[in-house]
This record gives sequence, C-alpha cells and structure tokens, in this order.
Amino acid sequence: MSKTVTNKAHFSPLLLIVGIFAIIFSTIVHGTSTNYLHTVQQTAEDFVTDSLSAPQNGELQVTATQLDSRLRLAECTVPLNISVPGKQSMTGNVTVLINCPSEGWQVYVPVRVKLLLPRVVATKPLPRGTVLSASDLTIKLVENRFQRSVSFEDPNQVIGSKVKRGVNMGDTIEGNDICLVCRNDSVLIRAGGSGLNIVTNGTALGDGALGEQVRIQNNKSKRVVDGIVTGVGEVTVNF
Repeated sequence: MSKTVTNKAHFSPLLLIVGIFAIIFSTIVHGTSTNYLHTVQQTAEDFVTDSLSAPQNGELQVTATQLDSRLRLAECTVPLNISVPGKQSMTGNVTVLINCPSEGWQVYVPVRVKLLLPRVVATKPLPRGTVLSASDLTIKLVENRFQRSVSFEDPNQVIGSKVKRGVNMGDTIEGNDICLVCRNDSVLIRAGGSGLNIVTNGTALGDGALGEQVRIQNNKSKRVVDGIVTGVGEVTVNF
C-alpha cells in the first residue's frame, strides 16, 4: 500500500510536466490552425474582390464565410490553387474552391457578394394616391439583387408622380410602385418624325411607368395613339 503511494508521488511531477507541455502544444497547434483558416478565408475573399469591379457611385462588399474551427489544414508550402467551380455568377453567393497541391487538401469557401447602388427610397410611409414631393424621398445605398423592377437614382425622376400601391418607409421606389402617367391624367404629347415636332395635350387611358407604352387620346382630334412614357405627365409618339 505504501509502495503504491510512493510511486504516485514519484511520477506526479513528471505527469504534471507532460500535461503542461501537452496543453501548450495543443494551444500552439490550435492557434496556428485558426490563423491559417483565416488566411484561407481571406484568400477566397481577395480572389472574388479582384474578379469584380466596384461601381462608380456604389459600393461592393465581399465577405467570406467563417470556416469551421475544427478544420485542420496544414500550411501550404506552394501557392494555393483558387477557382470558382461550375458556371457561377459572381453576384450574390459564390463558392470558391481552394486547393493545396503540396499538402493534398482542398476546401470550399462560401463568399457573399453585395452590390450596393444609390437608389431613391421613401423617407416615410407613402399611401396609395400620394403625389411624390422632394420631402418624401432620399437617396440610399441599396443591395441591387433585392430590386424587383425599374429603380431610380435621382429623386427628380419621380417627383410629381403618383403612388399606385403603398410604399413603406425606407423602401426603394420602383417603377411598379408609381405611375409617371396615370389613367385619366392630362398629359403632354410630344410627337415627332421626318423633322416635324408637334406638342399637344391628351388624356391617359392607362397607367404607365418610365419607358412603358401607354394609350393616349388626343384631346383635339380624339384620336387614340400609343406613346412611350418619357417623364412625369409626358409621352412621346413617333410617326
């Protein structure tokens, strides 16, 4: 019994030293692995960033998803191979494949791409029928992929138009939300062709957003024509 106690006492310092070294070594390995995972993530992020061009008036945000900390990737002794497998679009979510030839590992790194563009948004809730004024609008950077239809960069493009359906505060003003030319509105008809330009008044027979075609009745001749919406209360007819 006493011998057993003596042996434990004899080996305790040795076991303690071994344990301390094991903890230190484990911490070093874990730290190295974690740092290298960050390097791999940053490599994927840089690859996508270098493949895209930032918009002149907007902002490009590229963020690699954090890799699982349980991954153990040996540090690569040669340059990493980087590619985007398949026919992926470089917008939205992109998966980057990173391969290390010397260590024989590969890993897929998800990367989120956000393209933010300046767009006209509502400064307050805008109920149906609201005629837009400057105080209703501001410009904000908005993620491009969330835009459903035509959007606008300049408030002057939509001031004076009428809200067709309610718009929440902070929402982008889109072509489907408003009519620059609305049914039964008085409109200015610009007609041109063969060097002849005519300006007259008419009545809209339907709603139209910027660039859309709408039927217009000439107030004088009562003739119905198709025109392209080119501004607030304005259509152009080409002969």
